Amino acid sequence: MFVKRIQLGLIHVAVAMTLVPINSTLNRVMIKELALSATLVAILASLPYLFSPIQMAIGSYSDRHPVLGFRRTPYILAGLILCVLGVIVSPQVAFLISRDFALGILAGLAAFGAWGMGFNLASVSYLSLAAELSGEGGRGKTIATMWFMMIVSIIATAIALSLMVDPYTPERLIRSFEIVAFAALVFGLLGLFKLEERFDNLAHQAGSENYSLREMVSAITANPVARSFFLYLLLLLAAILGQDVLLEPFGAEAFGMTVTQTTRITSVWGTFVLAAILVAGLLEGRASKKIVAQIGNLGALAGFLLIVISGIRADGNLFWAGVILLGFGTGLSTVANLSLMFELTAPGKVGLYIGAWGFSNALSRLTGSVLGGVVRDVVTGISGHALSGYLVVFGIEALMLLAAALMLPRIDVNAFSRRANEPSFAETAAIAAE
Repeated sequence: MFVKRIQLGLIHVAVAMTLVPINSTLNRVMIKELALSATLVAILASLPYLFSPIQMAIGSYSDRHPVLGFRRTPYILAGLILCVLGVIVSPQVAFLISRDFALGILAGLAAFGAWGMGFNLASVSYLSLAAELSGEGGRGKTIATMWFMMIVSIIATAIALSLMVDPYTPERLIRSFEIVAFAALVFGLLGLFKLEERFDNLAHQAGSENYSLREMVSAITANPVARSFFLYLLLLLAAILGQDVLLEPFGAEAFGMTVTQTTRITSVWGTFVLAAILVAGLLEGRASKKIVAQIGNLGALAGFLLIVISGIRADGNLFWAGVILLGFGTGLSTVANLSLMFELTAPGKVGLYIGAWGFSNALSRLTGSVLGGVVRDVVTGISGHALSGYLVVFGIEALMLLAAALMLPRIDVNAFSRRANEPSFAETAAIAAE
């Protein structure tokens, strides 16, 4: 299982690597160097998450429809290829928008849309595969391995990008994106090689349940714990992940950082996410998942508050302290909440529930990024100071984290399992007929 965990980690690394150039370097260039609206940038960067509702459908569909005897591999591969293509063309689209707005927007919809479809295809499929291959006893180790490898790759990618774009030129930016995309494709293919066992396609389909869209939505809305967890993830991740689009432009606006310097924000953040993942791994089995998650939630909340204060006081040291706390809190929260997420599934419906939680993840990114971009632009327009817009956004994200922390005690895994395993109305009717 050790080798399979490493392979799952490589797939996670591949998809995560395609996030870094778009959500860190490119968004800063578009907002600061190209002077594009933060709202427009947030919408384009979040366009992928408009496809997030398909995650439940993809998870359920792949449960029932293997391709050539493989239930997850073809969907992961298709998603990875789309992610790679999106990364390659995204910087060219950014420069096209600055030259020809209408044509650039059309190209942006295609480029970011391709990346978004790929992200949804790949993520729900490899998380479902991870849950299936690990079994209940090994899910904590699988999560820790996957996220450890992912954070290392994010740090390495961020450092590599900062070096490749120094000094910044459009040509250097385009070339660096192509290198990252190629590396992501190689890692993904290595991860997929002989990872999933082939099985009898027809036999599996015959034993699988066929879900309608209404039934997939009902699986979440009819279960009070699932409903609470869905909203909890939405608030939590909208806050933690929504800052991706704005943190680097904020560094440039508040402290006059260069492209190279702001790109390194991601590597510092990632280093402390990595440290937190190691701590969370040591706490596995020694501390409650909820306690670890809550410590992470409150740590990230403190990080946002420090970032806000740093902007008010123009204190660079406080800013870096906030980034460190945000990273450490994010790491603890990620491992604990993902482990909790894997427990909130039901036999035979792994893809369905993982798809639902993936939908919440993607919807939260969309909500956080778009809300952040819009609020930043509106507050900046009213106040006349760009810095004010960033500070209001980070303050709102701190409040969202507080709301999520208050919801966490309501998440009860045992109550979820009892409700999820109850027979449906159709199943009850069939039993009664017998």
